[in-house]
Amino acid sequence: MPILRSAALFVVAALFEIGGAWLVWQGVREHRGWVWITGGILALGAYGFVATFQPDAHFGRILAAYGGIFVAGSILWGVVADGYRPDRWDITGALVCLAGMAVIMWAPRNGA
Repeated sequence: MPILRSAALFVVAALFEIGGAWLVWQGVREHRGWVWITGGILALGAYGFVATFQPDAHFGRILAAYGGIFVAGSILWGVVADGYRPDRWDITGALVCLAGMAVIMWAPRNGA
């Protein structure tokens, strides 16, 4: 159960961070205005709180592991929100990042 909770928290964090960054991007680069930018800033702020709910107490480990989710989630966001078509290297890289995330976060540790 801790792995499922941790994975769910990573997904929520990705939705807030990637979604927030995308909203800021839309507001600035696509000239959609301050409402989009403000929504993005609020989402990015919410992202900052999500990691505190992870069961592991080590900030560095949580953030390093989250990096894998961020990479894969960003590619997936681009596919869904912007019609981006990843190539085999994008997909391979995302899978490598996810494997690294799993090792960092969920590898068996003796007493840690």
